[in-house]
Amino acid sequence: MDMTYYDHGTQDERWERGRMFFDAKDYAAAARVLDGLVGEVPEQTGPRLLLARAYYHSAQLGRAEAELRTLVERDPVEQYARLMLGRTLERQGRQEEADAQLRIAAALDGDFAGR
Repeated sequence: MDMTYYDHGTQDERWERGRMFFDAKDYAAAARVLDGLVGEVPEQTGPRLLLARAYYHSAQLGRAEAELRTLVERDPVEQYARLMLGRTLERQGRQEEADAQLRIAAALDGDFAGR
C-alpha cells in the first residue's frame, strides 16, 4: 500500500489534520485529507461539510456543489449546507438556483423575511 501524508493515520488523526489545514487556510491540502476520509465515512456530516467548505474556498466549485447536494439530499433541513450551496451557486453565476437555496437556509435559520 502506498500511503501518503494526507491519508496516513487513524480517522480521528486525519479529521484533525484536515481541520488543521483548513484553519491554516491551506484549503487544497485540507480537501486532499478530507476526501479520503469522506470516502471511508460517507454517512458523517462533519467531514463532508468541511470538505465542501475546503472545495469552496479553493475554488473547486463543482466539487463543493456535489458534496453539498449530497448533504441536503440526505438531510434537507441542514441549514448551513443549504447556505453554502446557495453561496456556491452564486459564485458559479447561477443566481436563480442560489436564491432558492438561500431562502430555504434563511427560513431554517428562523429568518422568514429571507431574501
